[in-house]
Amino acid sequence: MMEHDAARLTLSRHEWDAVLFDLDGVLTDTARVHAAAWKALFDPVLRRRAAETGEPFRPFDARADYLAFVDGKRREDGVRAFLASRGIVLPEGSAADPADALTITTLARRKQDLFMEALQAEGVEPAPGAEALLRALRRLRMPVAVVSASRNCAALLAAAGLDGLIDLRVDGHDAAALGLAGKPAPDTFLEAARRLNVPPARAVVFEDALAGVEAARRGGFGLVVGVGRGDQAEALRRHGAHVVVRDLSEVAATA
Repeated sequence: MMEHDAARLTLSRHEWDAVLFDLDGVLTDTARVHAAAWKALFDPVLRRRAAETGEPFRPFDARADYLAFVDGKRREDGVRAFLASRGIVLPEGSAADPADALTITTLARRKQDLFMEALQAEGVEPAPGAEALLRALRRLRMPVAVVSASRNCAALLAAAGLDGLIDLRVDGHDAAALGLAGKPAPDTFLEAARRLNVPPARAVVFEDALAGVEAARRGGFGLVVGVGRGDQAEALRRHGAHVVVRDLSEVAATA
């Protein structure tokens, strides 16, 4: 498909057979909660390292570091990627590790706890335009899947009131059970297309994460729509988005 941009994107039921959505930052307004939880996780680790090495304390950037290293990835992969960017290598650890152990496993588990605490305090709202677009797709009988690395996917959809508008979910639990590689590998998107019995070339993917956009392009999906603004929009294009919209309020659906 020719690379192009659109101020408003219209999805045709005649042209496309299914639509696949990422969750955080696309259907739900939870990306900022995730970013805050990652910062609360990493800053104490970075502060401790600075004290031990004498290096200046450089905190986790809730925008730049979040987008570059953890957005759209499984928790363990995000922990590894960010720490590697700071030259930090930790043991993998296991589920039996105590809560204060400095391992990949315990940090991933702690991030989940921090996210759930913030979520309970702030709640979940659909992202702008999400509910309207899902209802329009439902009226057109166009199958809809959510593809997310999150193991909280079902709970978040329910909390946002969107679960009744989704036909299929492929989330972190499915990836673990099936041994699917996380984004930027295309495995989870391809699994959703397989379950919907839709060729990737006939499906649309909406993603706000660079890893997710890359995964959708690698999977051969017919239309990859980046969701982002400003500098992030340009990065989404560079990673393979055919089209970039600010949010789902810029998207319509028609027969």
